Amino acid sequence: MRTWLAGILSAVIVAAAGVVVTAWLNADGPDTLDRVTGEPPIKVGHVAVDYAAQDLALRKPVQDPADRAVLLGSAGGSRRDAVLARHEWAPLEAAELTVVLVGNRSSLRIVDIQPRVLGRAPVSDGALLVHTPAGEADAIELSADLDQPAPRFATSGDPDAPYFRKKQIDLKRDERVTLSMAVTGTAAYYTFDLLVTVLAGDRTEQLAITGPDRTPFRVTGTSATYQAYYTYSQMGGWQPIPRSQACAIETKLAKAGKC
Repeated sequence: MRTWLAGILSAVIVAAAGVVVTAWLNADGPDTLDRVTGEPPIKVGHVAVDYAAQDLALRKPVQDPADRAVLLGSAGGSRRDAVLARHEWAPLEAAELTVVLVGNRSSLRIVDIQPRVLGRAPVSDGALLVHTPAGEADAIELSADLDQPAPRFATSGDPDAPYFRKKQIDLKRDERVTLSMAVTGTAAYYTFDLLVTVLAGDRTEQLAITGPDRTPFRVTGTSATYQAYYTYSQMGGWQPIPRSQACAIETKLAKAGKC
């Protein structure tokens, strides 16, 4: 009888322990495991810089014959992108970013996103790649100016109030939020990342977001002169143009009084 009762008691204890463990795994278990294994509270699902129809500046002129052939010809996008990367391209005065963040905790709050300047140098003057004027750009949710001493994201409707001081973003596990942001800079050539501050449970953690190629984002102000000027050809590739034509197309040059 004692053996039989002991067996029943053991079975009850095991079943109860199983219920407790199952409840823990379903509730706080995944969060605890993520913290122990070093998993970040949020993940970057997607990051992109929209430069398909935006003016670009290069820090170094394109002098290598092979690189010039790629730039001027109708080579595939990946080859042209490699040439632009080697010459340290940067959007002119505004980098338009799209970032998708994915929750990686049962509950978390994004309390701040800050553009963090990593480097500052004179504006790029190797070459200016000018797009012909297009239609109006898509609406940008948030913008920040790197020329300011402490840049913070704000909305166009309330540019003087830091956005994340009055509004945070709540996410659950696997929930997503898409952010459209413009980071501007006219006084220098900037490299920067996005520093995201997250509150998960009772812990505050930070995550740095860089560009699609895992290098810092870039943006540059307009130079007084460039070593070369190009405009995009409808046949594909970029074609050299004189400075006077660049001034007629690019309003930033004219507005800055540099034409």
